[in-house]
Amino acid sequence: MYRQANSSDIPSMSAIRLAVAENTLSDPARITVQMYEDYLEKSGRGWVAESKGEIVAFCYADGEKSSIWALFVSPAHEGCGFAKTLLRLAVEWLFELGHDCVRLSTGAGTRADRFYEAQGWLRQPDGSSDVNYLMTK
Repeated sequence: MYRQANSSDIPSMSAIRLAVAENTLSDPARITVQMYEDYLEKSGRGWVAESKGEIVAFCYADGEKSSIWALFVSPAHEGCGFAKTLLRLAVEWLFELGHDCVRLSTGAGTRADRFYEAQGWLRQPDGSSDVNYLMTK
């Protein structure tokens, strides 16, 4: 089941964010509860995927910057298609807002890097350890 995220989902989303093996946070305090709240209520929207009553993945879109702020899947639920659907929901919402393109960045050479390229995003290496992606209407 997929649905729009709400503030009661933040503890589950945070736990997923801290459990991932790639794109780990060197300082978990960098991502605050207020940031989750802001993307839910002020500058964006979030979605969650549930399986058997448990939140197993989430995605956030920044409506002001037309970007994907976060897309994470619980390690136990990787490869089940949750990320594809959540990403589609976020991109569709950003296009509905009137944006012509959506941006995101991730670590170069990671599973996420390969995932976005496989989803048809335009890969734009920036010469650092990250890579930028672009999706247009």
